[in-house]
Amino acid sequence: MTVEELRAVAQREQLRKQNCKSRILTCQAAGCISCGSKETKDAIARGLKEQGLDKSTEVIGTGCMGLCGDGPLVIVEPEGTLYKQVDPLLGSRIVQEHLLNGNAITSHVIPPDDPFFASQQKIVLEHCGRISAERIEEYIAVGGYEALARVLTEYQPQQVVSEITKSGLRGRGGAGYPTGLKWGIVQKAVGDQKFVVCNADEGDPGAFMDRSVLEGDPHKILEGMAIAAYAVGSSQGYIYVRAEYPLAIERLRMAIKQAERFGLLGNRIFESKFNFRVDLRIGAGAFVCGEETALLKSIQGQRGTPRPRPPFPSESGLWGMPTLINNVETFANVPPIILRGSSWFASIGTPKSTGTKVFALAGKIKNTGLIEVPMGIPLRDIIFRIGGGTPEGTTFKAAQTGGPSGGCIPEEHLDLPVDYESLATVNSIMGSGGLIVMDSESRMVDVAKFFMEFSVDESCGKCIPCRVGTTHIHGLLEKISCGKATQEDLALLEELCVMVKETSLCGLGQSAPNPVLSTLRFFREEYTSVLKETERFIPSTSNEAATPHAS
Repeated sequence: MTVEELRAVAQREQLRKQNCKSRILTCQAAGCISCGSKETKDAIARGLKEQGLDKSTEVIGTGCMGLCGDGPLVIVEPEGTLYKQVDPLLGSRIVQEHLLNGNAITSHVIPPDDPFFASQQKIVLEHCGRISAERIEEYIAVGGYEALARVLTEYQPQQVVSEITKSGLRGRGGAGYPTGLKWGIVQKAVGDQKFVVCNADEGDPGAFMDRSVLEGDPHKILEGMAIAAYAVGSSQGYIYVRAEYPLAIERLRMAIKQAERFGLLGNRIFESKFNFRVDLRIGAGAFVCGEETALLKSIQGQRGTPRPRPPFPSESGLWGMPTLINNVETFANVPPIILRGSSWFASIGTPKSTGTKVFALAGKIKNTGLIEVPMGIPLRDIIFRIGGGTPEGTTFKAAQTGGPSGGCIPEEHLDLPVDYESLATVNSIMGSGGLIVMDSESRMVDVAKFFMEFSVDESCGKCIPCRVGTTHIHGLLEKISCGKATQEDLALLEELCVMVKETSLCGLGQSAPNPVLSTLRFFREEYTSVLKETERFIPSTSNEAATPHAS
């Protein structure tokens, strides 16, 4: 395919859409499917046929529209009317009352100025919920693959790296490493072959950001990977995605086949000398495989366990060759940066944390779902303006960022800017983007125990500090939760957390104590109040320690 042919496809698709009197977009992401959106889509299609509107109106299945707690969601275009909680019966009513009679069903309409949507700024999610994830033509019609065409016809590889560097984009997988710097290292590395890997092994409890992007806009990831491959000199890419994401896998496979058929993956892309192919690798659900060295082993068919670094994957990755690893959200930012410029991206967010961040908003909050906000937005705005606050009758207590690797942020820090540097000041991290809200009914010792139990189960067992230390920490938390602990147990808990954090081999063990340490820092009274009650029954000189579950 040539650049001219790409633009001709875009024009044809845009004209086809303009010729439709109406378009009904129905969310067909995993969350909405789980509450009946397939049946809703079928009911709308039947209603259109019965009313003779099926020739002038098309029904589109899209990715996530964001407000998952009110799904299934439906958008009627060209008005842009957004409906919530659309079951099959309401879907039929929308055809009859909205399309035929021109009367919106106001009881189920979400107004355009609703704070949940009005407070967001979408870059990664700009197409999710707006296009079909199963038709490459729709992606091309909104500017898809135009960025790849531009770099292959106008940029040298070093210019691409420079543009990403100037944008200030940092890796969205959790560590926040400068993306342009990583690309530059791989570009300069020497090897017979280089690889580009997309880390889609999203395993944090309550996190569904990457899954939603893959389900709703898979071509954006392929385009971002191809641009990265051109920049670093790679001809082979892999997407490592967990098997628990069957819909994402299905749409990725479909997207790869479509891109190959259109000549946007494969040999001589846009008639250049650039060749690039992408293959999928399906993970078995081990959380530790989100760590880059464990992920690379798994791709190679080995047991997914981390290894010491250096050497880093950028120097010695897949089969000992230089390998670039970024996560889904990082790659999704690349095409917009190329199309709109690094200065545009750098103007969003904060000077050190540029751009936007996607969060999965979950827990004790009214508006659960997928959001994208500028870096540096106050946590208060996310919780109360976008999220709508906690359920009636409760008050906000804490927000957990970074999943099992992050910390709990209390009410006193609600005005904290959400960026890499600010979160570090309260012993939390950005992580991949899970954000779980806890209200006044949440017991913080149990919150810490939940995340530690997850880390115990997901430890690969390779290093002793993580394998044994997390088990002892969980045992102590269990002891505290049951009201059987002493001051000595609390001191031992803190000592173990520091030891595991400082001596574990990989990021799983190094960050596993974070939820415990942050709850001890901000909610220590919840620990000590239990100890004070039990000291009447258990002498303070007791040296009883937690019994490990396994060693």
